[in-house]
Amino acid sequence: QVQLVESGGGLVQTGGSLRLSCAASGRTFSNYAVSWFRQAPGKEREFVASISWSGGVTSYADSAKGRFTISRDNAKNTGYLQMNRLKPEDTAVYYCNAEHYWGQGTQVTVSS
Repeated sequence: QVQLVESGGGLVQTGGSLRLSCAASGRTFSNYAVSWFRQAPGKEREFVASISWSGGVTSYADSAKGRFTISRDNAKNTGYLQMNRLKPEDTAVYYCNAEHYWGQGTQVTVSS
């Protein structure tokens, strides 16, 4: 069992930055790849970024490339999503995922 808790969301203006955190507890966090997904109102949940268990391999949705950076600190059992140059279309609930485990989500709102 793995528990995931996201934090760091909030309200930011267009062009601003936020760093989301995903704190894990339970089974060994470093065993799992970690991904971030997001879901905007009325839309399906979509992939944002992922990072391998070691941190050596990352992947991004086209919408995130060049603006978002995924990272992890296995010593702290925490994953991160640094989001820069935010746009109103980034407004969504952001979820952390590890295998079939999900966090409760954190709201990100970008005002125009």
